[in-house]
Amino acid sequence: MPSDVPILLLDVDGVLNAARLDLPDGWERGRFNGYVLTWDPTVTARLRELHESGRVEIQWLTTWTTDADRLLAEPMGLPRGLVTHARGDFAPTGFSGVFGGRSGWWKLTIAQAVAAAEPDRRIIWIDDDLAEQAADTGEWLAARPHVLVIAPDLFVGLTHEQLDEIEAWL
Repeated sequence: MPSDVPILLLDVDGVLNAARLDLPDGWERGRFNGYVLTWDPTVTARLRELHESGRVEIQWLTTWTTDADRLLAEPMGLPRGLVTHARGDFAPTGFSGVFGGRSGWWKLTIAQAVAAAEPDRRIIWIDDDLAEQAADTGEWLAARPHVLVIAPDLFVGLTHEQLDEIEAWL
């Protein structure tokens, strides 16, 4: 993609996969690697259109890593072959704060590396955990107005209203 196209860092669980027991009208459900995922195909269709029209370059930033491309992209209606960011052995795992574990959030480390490698590109970062990680991410994000953060509700997933916000920002 051209270097002026914004990067959209996309999580799966809590974003595409809403943590819900019910299946709203029009939604789909599938089993992948033993996990049941529930998603709104109209949301993934809009993401695909944003990517294919060249308005954004979707990149996976999810614990699913390469499985997002290999297992989830096609069933969910997203393009295959997207850049995938994986947690390296160097990055801390788990959450800090009330969740315990080692400090730091591996996705923030990756987002910082993407921003440093592509300083002239705007970034949209969609992750339900951004709200929980505000203490770790807030200062870095505040210094980067070219990064738009969308933090969907884990039980709702990414909404059309949030996609409208993204499109307005673009």
